[in-house]
Order: sequence, then C-alpha cells, then structure tokens
Amino acid sequence: MSETPALPTPPAPPMRRDEEIALEMMKFVATTTGFGRTGTPGAGFQGGTVSRAEDYAKHLIDLYGQCLDAVRTRK
Repeated sequence: MSETPALPTPPAPPMRRDEEIALEMMKFVATTTGFGRTGTPGAGFQGGTVSRAEDYAKHLIDLYGQCLDAVRTRK
C-alpha cells in the first residue's frame, strides 16, 4: 500500500486592516443614505446638500474619519 502525502493546510486569509474596514463602512453609509446627493433625500441620515465638489470631498473625509474611529474603538 502506498502512502499519499498529506495536502498542506491552506493559509488563513489575511487580517483586514482598520483602514480597509473603515473605507468599506464609509462607502456603505454613503451609498445607502444618499450622503451628499443633491436630489431627493434617501432613507436614514441625509448629509445635506453639498453644492461644491470640495465640500462633498471634505464631508466624505470626515465620514471616513468617523468610521475609522468607530472601527478602532470597537477592538
């Protein structure tokens, strides 16, 4: 009887960094709430009407910072 070699165990998936998780959270919040849209309000929190691209970008960066803080305090 021949012995078959054991298959190696696959490596564990890499841990996600806090920044990646916060970015995914920010994208989820922004898309599901209509954050920064100038049209009709979406469900949940409405970030207000942002008239300039710079203001919209600042709001997204602030939202990302809040998400990152939430991820880091959760640990």
